[in-house]
Amino acid sequence: MSEPYEFEQKHLDDVLEKIQDAKVANELERKNADKKRADVDDGWNDVRYRSSTYSGLFETAMSVRQQQQMLEQREAEMNSVEHQAQVLERLRERPYFARIDVQDDGTDGAEPIYIGLASFSDAPDHFLVYDWRAPISSIYYDEGVGDVTYTTPDGPQQATVHLKRQFQIEDDKVVTIFDTDEAVGDQMLLDALSGESTTKMQSIVTTIQREQNKIIRNTAADLLFVQGAAGSGKTSAVLQRVAYLLYRYRGQLTAGQVVMFSPNQLFNDYIDQVLPELGEQNMVQMTYYQYASRRLPRFNLETLQERFEGQPDTDQKHLINYKGSLDYFNLMQAYAKSLNQSGIQVRPIKFRGQEIISADKIKDIYYSFNENYNLGNRLFGTKERLLKMLQSQVRTEMKAEWVDEQIENLSKEEYDSLMGDEEKEFKSDEDEHNYVAKIIVTNEMRPLIKGINRNRFININRQFVHFLKSVPMRTQLADYQLTDAQWDEGVERTVAQMREGRLSLSDMTPFMLLFDLIKGAHGERDIRFLFIDEIQDYTPFQLAFLKYSFPKARFTMLGDLNQAIFTKENAVGLQADLQHLFNPEKSEYIELTDTYRSTQQITDFAKAILVDGATINAFEREGAKPVVKVTGSDAEMVDIAKERVEKNIADHETTAIITKTLAQAEAAYAHLRSEIDLTIIRTENQRLVPGTIIVPAYLAKGLEFDAVIMWDATEENYHDEDERQLVYTIASRAMHQLTILANHQLSPLLADIDESLYVKG
Repeated sequence: MSEPYEFEQKHLDDVLEKIQDAKVANELERKNADKKRADVDDGWNDVRYRSSTYSGLFETAMSVRQQQQMLEQREAEMNSVEHQAQVLERLRERPYFARIDVQDDGTDGAEPIYIGLASFSDAPDHFLVYDWRAPISSIYYDEGVGDVTYTTPDGPQQATVHLKRQFQIEDDKVVTIFDTDEAVGDQMLLDALSGESTTKMQSIVTTIQREQNKIIRNTAADLLFVQGAAGSGKTSAVLQRVAYLLYRYRGQLTAGQVVMFSPNQLFNDYIDQVLPELGEQNMVQMTYYQYASRRLPRFNLETLQERFEGQPDTDQKHLINYKGSLDYFNLMQAYAKSLNQSGIQVRPIKFRGQEIISADKIKDIYYSFNENYNLGNRLFGTKERLLKMLQSQVRTEMKAEWVDEQIENLSKEEYDSLMGDEEKEFKSDEDEHNYVAKIIVTNEMRPLIKGINRNRFININRQFVHFLKSVPMRTQLADYQLTDAQWDEGVERTVAQMREGRLSLSDMTPFMLLFDLIKGAHGERDIRFLFIDEIQDYTPFQLAFLKYSFPKARFTMLGDLNQAIFTKENAVGLQADLQHLFNPEKSEYIELTDTYRSTQQITDFAKAILVDGATINAFEREGAKPVVKVTGSDAEMVDIAKERVEKNIADHETTAIITKTLAQAEAAYAHLRSEIDLTIIRTENQRLVPGTIIVPAYLAKGLEFDAVIMWDATEENYHDEDERQLVYTIASRAMHQLTILANHQLSPLLADIDESLYVKG
């Protein structure tokens, strides 16, 4: 064994021994914490409840509070000890992955800094391992050997890096050492990329690249926009960014204050282990559909499948594009402001089938407040007035016949329940009757009170239609390649859908915004960071709405404009729209052009699919050229797929057969299930499973597989020019093998690719 290996193995042995000592000490702390918690539980038996006097009540309250505080303290201790146990377990498996020897200016010698997933020290301020998120660790990702500057809590620090070393450690042994002058050496990155795919995304902290590190450690921008080619590591980098922010703002930021909008639930499942592996709780993860469904529980919203497989004609596309624009967002805000003067749509308040407050009366109240009232204040004032009117109505209803009948029909148990536990004395039978009558009427009116507090007297459905019908009078539709007649036809479609309890994607966000504007909602102000993946599939209206809904959040948006399969037209002007939404001086745009997922051969082929796509540079990882095979029948296509899958299984590689639509996935599954052991992914709520899968293209976004078979890439399936992004998305899911099958005739989107980039099967 060479000298560096001997030295590093001895150092590793020493660190592992100290980690084991720390684990033993931690186990003792855990037992002590358990005992303390048990003592607190026993302490509840000593609490005496005295309620006969005020001093007794006070004494009881103080005793209970004391026990609660002790319990909270013991829980915090236990949580801290358990968290430390998890950290030590991770460090025991792999204490560190890199070493840098750093000499700060003004010091005598270089200090070896070992970098791992978490910090570990054997004495105060004596770190054996530094957390990868620590300020000094940024040198490992950003700089080579030589003079460097890194950021510390006290400001910039000048230093010299004398050594940069990377390790592969397996089973407590130093297997490989890489000494490099670069940030992260290519050999280590190549080893990481050559592995097999799994059903869970892996952490990339050992191979973070310089540009990815800029994303991870950015704390200045209100908007961080990341344009990244497929496989450039943008999603991985953003997950490390979440881990970094939770570390950087420890005590000020919790995982519950970080929200990530993902493309689908499958993707959420795919990434849900990354943060726990790094010792952090998962942030709030949801799809936009899930968020809207939570906000609009009474509607069946357009699903991912319906959105992708719907085939709008040209006029409908113009309509959808306009409804997704910032102009439409601004138009709605102007409309909402006009409701301060007129136009509010309300429904009357009814009680036991009778109208007790008319719609006209509610409107009169709503517009009785002076012009300084904004929509939120106007609504609040109206609610207060309506609740007072209900109180008056209680006194009126107490004299109604139905109340007398209910009182007469009360059983003794029901009567006693209304009276409550405490004995009551009444001056007269009339007083007793009135007391019971008031309770009965108040209980009966409780749903009305709840409805008023929840703004149900606002007829939001009718209000939304009122807005839609007003649009031709508020803008020049011709500017958006629309006529008034086409707009009116679209309104009729929306009204018909709403009657069926449905809402399209192009209408659901404007619907939510209108209601929020009327309510004067201030948004979810406790959310501090918002992440949006696959940003190219969001409309400017959606992004403006999210900024309105999360007003205190800093935004990180990431995507690939080459993969815009839902909002192709909007994706092109996305950056210009963002400049209207965010202060350009507090916005940062980072482009990741190096792609690591696929071999050079697959990347070069995928690039050739695009016309004027964003810059894509392949990492030099060699592999087989993609195979393109035009078959003579479905049976031949099945045979080739079977042969390819069987070879992949023998090579321990996972395969995804990707179709255009769910119907095609079902058809392919019917052909293949008797030949191959495979799973079909029908909805985004399914789990990814090991082995071979069949999946529609719109559910494969963000995922990666060892091998991809593009199923039936014919002209019939892929013919429109605006489907290039979809074909590119499918091809760029493959890490090591790409096979394209087409029955009878290949899609023209693939037919023009240089034949030197693939093999004809």
